[in-house]
Amino acid sequence: MKFTLTILAAALTTTTAFTTAPGTHIARSTTFLEASSNKKKIASRTKWAESRGMASGGTAVAEGPSAGLMTNEGGLEYVRLVNGAGDTSDIYLYGGCVTSYIKDGQEYVAVRPDAKMDGSKPISGGLSHCWPQFGPGAIQQHGFARNVNWSVKSMTDTSVELEMAPSDYTKEMWDKEFLCTFSVNLEDDKLSTKMNVENKGEESFDFQAALHSYFTVSAIENLSIAGSFAGKEFLNKMVGEGEMQTEDREEIIISEEYDRVYKGVNDPVLKDSGSGKTLTVQNTAGWEDTVLWNPYGNEGMGYNNFVCVESVKFDPVTLGAGESWTGDMALVPGDL
Repeated sequence: MKFTLTILAAALTTTTAFTTAPGTHIARSTTFLEASSNKKKIASRTKWAESRGMASGGTAVAEGPSAGLMTNEGGLEYVRLVNGAGDTSDIYLYGGCVTSYIKDGQEYVAVRPDAKMDGSKPISGGLSHCWPQFGPGAIQQHGFARNVNWSVKSMTDTSVELEMAPSDYTKEMWDKEFLCTFSVNLEDDKLSTKMNVENKGEESFDFQAALHSYFTVSAIENLSIAGSFAGKEFLNKMVGEGEMQTEDREEIIISEEYDRVYKGVNDPVLKDSGSGKTLTVQNTAGWEDTVLWNPYGNEGMGYNNFVCVESVKFDPVTLGAGESWTGDMALVPGDL
């Protein structure tokens, strides 16, 4: 599949390799020299306009964030999305992981301070994939989707679609014929995601799925999490080998280490009194359960500035030959 990648004028300052689906060709025309020259022209026009007490064309002259493929200092590629308002989102090809969502200058997605961003281990933070297994089980912890490179199927300035297919590495632990796609769309008022799993084989298979989502908080003591928690049973993994309990609170306050699976709760809303912001985790298909996790007291993990509110399909999905499953989740910022 061929597609054209449109990048803003100063999008790239270095040339990097693009991981794509087989047969895809990406044309690169933006170079360091062109970007540098463009910056000088913008600076010159800005200086001229400011000297006359006005902006060129009657509007402010400013260089905003650029959309396109980037490479971090550790050599990992990621796609940056940018919309007309200047909101951004970063999605790493390694693990298909969303590591940033900034709206109106506010960052909503957290990456832990101890995270490795060089591919040496799964990224500790962002919207990380747990697939085809959640937690411990027959294969490695949380499956393999978070520590393989996904490929770019298509992209624009405001959207990207990644895909993951079987490889020798995945077949050694889970020999199933599948195709996973994960799309991210940076809209004016939210960040929308879609996870799709297809059974490409002739036999059915089972899987679990989760977005192990890390969100920023000003301080854990400023956070409450609303939703349909009251009266719901949850698995408290911090008690013995795990104990089923019943929640009696309308809003969750975290004041100890948390690792809880709330079955049948998929409407959490984070309320941060420190930032004055809310974040609605809008699960509209597939994701049925919510996991709350925080390593309370662990300074190395940065416990005080994030919480995991995970969108989960905890009970295994059985997918017949030719069938598919979709999980839709959007992040909707708001004000308290």
